[in-house]
Amino acid sequence: MRGLGTIINALAIVIGGVLGILFKRFLKERYQDTIIKATGFSVVFLGAAGTLSKILTVRPDGTLSTGGSMVMILSLALGALLGELIDLDAQFERFGEWLKHKTGSDGDNQFVNGFVSASLTVSIGAMAVIGSIQDGIYGDHSTLVAKAILDFIIVLIMASSMGKGCVFSFIPVAVLQGAMTALAVVLSGFMTDAVLNNLSLVGNILIFCVGINLVWPRTIKVANLLPSLLVAVALTGIL
Repeated sequence: MRGLGTIINALAIVIGGVLGILFKRFLKERYQDTIIKATGFSVVFLGAAGTLSKILTVRPDGTLSTGGSMVMILSLALGALLGELIDLDAQFERFGEWLKHKTGSDGDNQFVNGFVSASLTVSIGAMAVIGSIQDGIYGDHSTLVAKAILDFIIVLIMASSMGKGCVFSFIPVAVLQGAMTALAVVLSGFMTDAVLNNLSLVGNILIFCVGINLVWPRTIKVANLLPSLLVAVALTGIL
């Protein structure tokens, strides 16, 4: 069943978030702050490792060579321009405020921040993109199941310090991964190795930026960089 991987992923996020909220009751505020910063640094290194794996290759003589720099720079620059024009960051926050009101959480000052931070952490990146495409083209859920386990842990930790807004990060995951799976079914012939590599490269850079925001809040408008993924796909054919 195509799409099963996304369903499993969304359920894992909800369960992890609920457990994190229950766990939060036993944590003092200073512990919560330390945990979220530790999570942020973990996400930074996950993003950095994924990015380096795509731009560095080992030559037969053992030396390193780099590639993908042009795609990386152009994708992020043009994507940032498009994102600022649309202002996706503000759209995410408005949706978070709407959820906050609809769930009766108006007194929760961390709700929107938790929703946005958790959503951007688990919605983008190599595993989200490649896993959704594998699910759509081959019906292979293995990558998304592995991602579900990681997201369960990440959202559990984030919810333990940032509250129930993190639980609702299952919504963008379900929408974005579901859409990518559906598109992969339609555009299966277009999803070449080069397209997947460029998507993975840019996605991992965005994950790195999310980690930066967890350690130093509101440093980067990561949502406004999301169009970079579309630009990376377009540049694959051009470059």
